[in-house]
Amino acid sequence: MKLTDNVLRSFRVAKVFRENSDKINCFDFSSNGETIISSSDDDSLVLYDCQEGKYDIKKYGVDLIRYTHAANTVVYSSNKIDDTIWYLSLHDNKYIRYFPGHNRRVMALSMSPVDDTFISGSLDKTMGPAGLMHLQGKPVCSFDPEGLIFAAGVNSEMVKLYDLRSFDKGPFATFKLQYDRTCEWTGLKFSNDGKLILVSTNGGALRLLDAFKGAVMHSFGGYNNSKAVTLEAFTPDSQFIMIVAGLDEKIHMWNAESGMKVAGLDGKHTGPVTCLQFNPKFMTFSSACSNMAFWLPTIDD
Repeated sequence: MKLTDNVLRSFRVAKVFRENSDKINCFDFSSNGETIISSSDDDSLVLYDCQEGKYDIKKYGVDLIRYTHAANTVVYSSNKIDDTIWYLSLHDNKYIRYFPGHNRRVMALSMSPVDDTFISGSLDKTMGPAGLMHLQGKPVCSFDPEGLIFAAGVNSEMVKLYDLRSFDKGPFATFKLQYDRTCEWTGLKFSNDGKLILVSTNGGALRLLDAFKGAVMHSFGGYNNSKAVTLEAFTPDSQFIMIVAGLDEKIHMWNAESGMKVAGLDGKHTGPVTCLQFNPKFMTFSSACSNMAFWLPTIDD
């Protein structure tokens, strides 16, 4: 099945899991699309089989959980013990390595799609491998789909692009956007084809950039938000963008090329949606509050 406007409009919640007593603060699909792992403010880490079921792993203080390039290991930041980043094997529930370096809360964590390299950004204003880069403001960051370049959002007004092999030499490109004093940037995300960068904020609009020129192609707004984190996700084909604002329980969908709104879906969550992501391999996506919802299309187009 191919993703079209009509197919997106037809998505409905197919199953809801209610395993958590507090909000799910992050989840991530494995690269093969077969499993999804979530972390929650109730300190639980839950692994779901996207086709058959789920099981609890263990109690941790977990936030910003990400699969590595392997389907049985994850990295995550701790929100209870300290600001170390942990590397965990799901196969045997053993820690492989610890990554100290930040001394305040980690706010951004992006995994390379090709190996176990990751970049992190913290409220201590450091970012990069091992927190080596000192930046102004709260840094946000993301790898490109080839794992060769990463983007850093600086001071909620600049996007800097770095070559991972020589990031210590500084950015090879800098895109300066019009500064909006009413909001802060909360995330950066590359499309899977590497042509687009989506800048999310805690304000009333997101901006879609040309990843090569830095030009703003579209701004997306019209949802209910007020200083709350806005979540965003590209569909795997890079054609559509899904957005949910912190005070709005609906999932809004836009066409990335035209900038036109395609759909607004009501997931019937019990509170604000905290996480949103499309499955990288299968025609399904998930959204979460304290519950985990799995969505499927109801038509073939």
